Amino acid sequence: MLPLVIPAIAASLLSAAALYAASPHCRWLAWRRLRAGRWISLALAALSLALWIASLGAGAGFVAMLGTWMLAALALPYMAIGAGVQDRR
Repeated sequence: MLPLVIPAIAASLLSAAALYAASPHCRWLAWRRLRAGRWISLALAALSLALWIASLGAGAGFVAMLGTWMLAALALPYMAIGAGVQDRR
């Protein structure tokens, strides 16, 4: 169970980061260059969901994937603000 949880968390965090990089609201200029961010995010989200389901089962895996994904999606903009990155659109 534990060997699948760590890659599931990593895939979920990377999925949220790729989606944030593809967003026009991304504060990190270097990240905005990632053109295929939405497709990469979708692939990583599917991988994360598959890993969570293999680890915990269908119901708990779905909840765990969405929980880690949304936690990362909410944390990324605040991390950018905390790092002092200015919004330059």
